[in-house]
Amino acid sequence: MSAPASDRTRPAPGAEAPAAGPGLRRANGGALDTVRRGLRLTPEFTEGLWLTLLLAVVATVGKVVVPIAIQQIIDRGVGAEGGGPDLGFAAATVGVCAVLLAATMAAAYVMNVRLYRATESALATLRRKAFRHVHDLSVLTQNSERKGALVARVTADVDQISTFMQWGGLQLIVSVGQLIVATVLMAVYSWELTLLVWVCFLPLVYGARWLQVRLSRAYLTVRERTGDMLGAIGETVMGAAVIRAHATEERTARRIDTTVLATRTAQVRAQRLSMAVSPFAELVAAVGNAAVVVAGVLLGIGGGITAGELVAFLFLMTLFIAPMMMATEIFNEAQNAIAGWRRVLGVLDTVPDIADPGEAGRTLPRGPVAVRFERVSYAYPDGPTVLDGVDEEIAPGTRVAVVGETGSGKTTFVKLLTRLMDPVEGRVLIDGVDLREVAFSSLRGRVVMVPQEGFLFDSSLGANIRFARPEATDAELEAAVAELGLADWLAGLAHGLDTPVGQRGESLSAGERQLVALVRAYVADPDLLVLDEATSAVDPDTEVRIQRALDRLTRGRTSVAIAHRLSTAEAADEVLVFDEGRVVQRGTHEELAAVPGVYADLYASWVRSSA
Repeated sequence: MSAPASDRTRPAPGAEAPAAGPGLRRANGGALDTVRRGLRLTPEFTEGLWLTLLLAVVATVGKVVVPIAIQQIIDRGVGAEGGGPDLGFAAATVGVCAVLLAATMAAAYVMNVRLYRATESALATLRRKAFRHVHDLSVLTQNSERKGALVARVTADVDQISTFMQWGGLQLIVSVGQLIVATVLMAVYSWELTLLVWVCFLPLVYGARWLQVRLSRAYLTVRERTGDMLGAIGETVMGAAVIRAHATEERTARRIDTTVLATRTAQVRAQRLSMAVSPFAELVAAVGNAAVVVAGVLLGIGGGITAGELVAFLFLMTLFIAPMMMATEIFNEAQNAIAGWRRVLGVLDTVPDIADPGEAGRTLPRGPVAVRFERVSYAYPDGPTVLDGVDEEIAPGTRVAVVGETGSGKTTFVKLLTRLMDPVEGRVLIDGVDLREVAFSSLRGRVVMVPQEGFLFDSSLGANIRFARPEATDAELEAAVAELGLADWLAGLAHGLDTPVGQRGESLSAGERQLVALVRAYVADPDLLVLDEATSAVDPDTEVRIQRALDRLTRGRTSVAIAHRLSTAEAADEVLVFDEGRVVQRGTHEELAAVPGVYADLYASWVRSSA
């Protein structure tokens, strides 16, 4: 059954259609286009840039003070006509030179400070935008990429941009200025020798352009392999207990070795390309120096250039060559940074398929929630239909248990109910309003999901409970624990609410982590509570404690719980039975257990496993 076109998933107003499939996009475009887009995203890079560039000009111009001073001392001080060397002129020139160099150093210092400040501000903005955009992406999109690789896009890739902007960017500004100033001053001394220098270096300029395209591809591969490596290492660290339990250390080590070696291979290939510039630049520099000396001597014999001017020209040529020699490292960092920028832009270019209507969204009043599924179907990208034509209604204040075999569609049902995903066809309504029209701020306040494994942050027990309502006091948290019948459990903890839970809550048992998740949900005070296998994988005593807490937590609220245990289904007002993506039975536990069908078979299995 197809829903009207207006009921289908739509992108946010003004947004382009989401990319096919759940994966992150790959940013396209040339290097300059990538840089321009990056600068538009982070305007802090260019704020006050005119003053930074002015300081860079001062710092660059200061570098030509020494060659000019040498030329003047040779031609007017040492070679002065009559009376021998003019030591006074030489001393005065050195003094002026020292003052100008001090001013140059001060300008360079202020330029560095401004550049670092602007860079850190811009990169902080880029990190914030990328991080927030990652959180705007659907769970399906996030799960399409390893968590470590996803984190690498917000951390390691941005750090690579930082490395270039704080070092390579500075060198690029100074080097370009140095090239321009050296060229102009060399032309003042001898346009013929200046033309000769540029003729010698033109092959290097054209070779660099040819290399840029290949380096761009090579460093994008480096960033991708680095992301794969970080993802594999992060996954291995988090799964260390499972690896040891199954004695798969060698296989895991081989897998890590593969990603590390792939990263090394990509790095070596990129470095080999970038290093090809350096020997060629040295050869060109040697040829250029030799050509200038020979041509300069010939010009000097003809009276076209003085000895001081030729010496100064050679000093200026050193200033000209230095940026060319530095080009290898700058080029290397630039391509690495552009590759990192492309990966960050790839995150930002991925259109969230679960869009927040924002200010245009509707705000729902508080109170028990009515839920309606209208001909809802869902299929994962490039996969079969997992939910097919579900048409059900849940009355306000009803406690509903959702049961079914693995793969029957029950988890997809609750994800659609909490708008972690949107249906392919049909609508999910709360109090008669399509979830796609409800502002996230209202939806997340009214609907709270307690997952099978409640995630805990590496902080205290109280801080994890308070995550749902930051302004809650310790007294309010203790009252919430007591109202759920868990005061004895809290009292049994050595430090009460100050008990550290460890990373991912590993200092607590699985059942205790679930208790914390339930208390957190209670403090959030939702109108619709969704529980994903809340009593699975716990011992009998903890199950009794959780069930008692659930009874109090769901009282007066609409609740939907995926049930893998008989106790959850028995306590529910109604049971929805899923099979192959459809609701095949509905009723109370007693009604469904009394008739042949899917539920009766599940009930018999529960009874056998409990015996």
